[in-house]
Amino acid sequence: MAVTDVSGEVLNLYSRTHPITQDTPTEPWAVNLTDSQGMYRLLAFDFDAKDALSQAQAAKDADSLSRLLDAESIAHVVCASGPTGGRHLWIALGEPVSQQLAADLTESVKLISPTLDVSPLANPATGCVRPPGAPHRLGGTSEVLRGDTTCLTHPSVTAEQLINVATKINQANPTTTQTVERMTTTLPVDETGNVYLPGSKRVLPAVSAAALAEGSPTGGDASATLWRVLIGAAAARWHFSDIAAHLATSPGLEHARTIRAAHGSQIRRPRPARGAGNPTAVLRAQWFRAVRHVAVTPRQIGEDPTFDTRAEILADYVSLVQARADTSAGRWSQGGGPADRRVLDVLCMLSLQALTVELEADIRRLALLAGIGRETARTALLRLAADGWTRHTRAADGPHGSHWTIDPQDVLHREVDSARSQAVPRPEGAGTVKRTNLLAALTTRSTSARHDVYSPAHGLGLHAGNIYARITEHHLHVQSIPILPRHDARVLRRLEEHRLIRRTDHGWIPTMRDALDRAAVSLGVAGNLADREARYTLEREVWGWWRTEQEWMNSAGRQGRRKRPTVAQPALAFGTSWDLYPAYPRTTRRGDHYAAVAAVRAGALSHLQAA
Repeated sequence: MAVTDVSGEVLNLYSRTHPITQDTPTEPWAVNLTDSQGMYRLLAFDFDAKDALSQAQAAKDADSLSRLLDAESIAHVVCASGPTGGRHLWIALGEPVSQQLAADLTESVKLISPTLDVSPLANPATGCVRPPGAPHRLGGTSEVLRGDTTCLTHPSVTAEQLINVATKINQANPTTTQTVERMTTTLPVDETGNVYLPGSKRVLPAVSAAALAEGSPTGGDASATLWRVLIGAAAARWHFSDIAAHLATSPGLEHARTIRAAHGSQIRRPRPARGAGNPTAVLRAQWFRAVRHVAVTPRQIGEDPTFDTRAEILADYVSLVQARADTSAGRWSQGGGPADRRVLDVLCMLSLQALTVELEADIRRLALLAGIGRETARTALLRLAADGWTRHTRAADGPHGSHWTIDPQDVLHREVDSARSQAVPRPEGAGTVKRTNLLAALTTRSTSARHDVYSPAHGLGLHAGNIYARITEHHLHVQSIPILPRHDARVLRRLEEHRLIRRTDHGWIPTMRDALDRAAVSLGVAGNLADREARYTLEREVWGWWRTEQEWMNSAGRQGRRKRPTVAQPALAFGTSWDLYPAYPRTTRRGDHYAAVAAVRAGALSHLQAA
């Protein structure tokens, strides 16, 4: 039964037990979903409605799941949970099912149901839900909208049926459009401004290597060959500069260099050297598509049979890291703690993207994703390492940044073939869905915390942004926010004063997104993040230009090469890496970095940005 606070208010907590008798409790009450052995006997999907918008979505989510269950002949009951517009969907099991299967099905449903509250099904020991007819703490009762309650008293649903419905959801929804957008907006960018997937560079897969070296047969589809090369290169953690080095000569990149003379013709003509259709521009556009595709596609080139298992192992490990961090609330609320938690969350997010615990951490990109300065990001990494959250594994080398791991003790099990029992039937794609949901949650959290209004100096501060992100993620009561010490309500008051959050019967919820922009203007911090991103982009472009200059200086026979264009002259559209750039400004024999910054600001590398 529900507990009450000292003022007599009924809380959404059910720690009081009530014996089973003929008398139905008049207070709000709930039933456990598992038996004494921790096996699930009931499944209850709780679709929350916190405001008018989410009420409609909760009803839609419940209806969608109900239709899927009808298609599998799974008996169930849909209830209006109370006066707030939420929905409960109940399934009674004819045989007990494991916590793993319940978790797998929950992850699948979460993939297609944004209003689903996973907590009842994620806590076998304490998870409970109010059954049909039970009173709501705000008035009214849980009313049956669809289904016959006799299916709850005479259960018949089997584990096989649950596996089938979860598999169908996974196969039909490998990633939702919204998830794809959230994931790809966080792709790292190298010093040339091109996206890439974090991780150590590997040998090109055999299929892609053959396509790169041999190209397509006469009359074949050159664009398909290019795509085969690029997705293999992206999956192998290549950078754009690695593939661009092959642009001038490799047969597999013919589509980027040339175009059919006419529709259906086998004759190809060179692409224009200038403009949006030049070879580098075509290759760059296709590279972005390929990296984005590999980032969100479960099965990569070669149909890796270990992908699902590896995805689950990593998702489980990241979940443990996040759970451990959530139990250390004081660590993240004072001093450099708020910045440290943001960096840890971003590292976890990038690890899920790259499917590896070891990452190449570009400080500028890390800072932009976390909404902090690059020096703050650097010192946060050092503090996290000192406290055992991360470990530095490899120093920066040329175009590659330092490598860090979120598994400093090397405890992650890497033997994927034997890491999961194959004796217990499970939904196909369960590990992939778990990774997708966790990645989407971390991406949303980082995005919500990253705004001008949370600037440290004159804004509300990083800690306020972290709290706002958790409220956006969960719509929580103050006592439920793991990052907030109970005695610290000042941050919540400031968020409320600026109308970024408001309190409801369910707890704190965020207001409209444009309230953040208005608050940033009133605090005088609007544009801070955009200015920082522009500054870091400029620094990255100058650094990439200087690195290319160093490559040219170290290349054999450079004295015999033709004279390179100056910043006032156009550079070639393709060729060697240094042909893409004009000669670096110099004072006598030294590089003039101030002049290089001024030249980039004046548009000296605009042909690369346009491409």
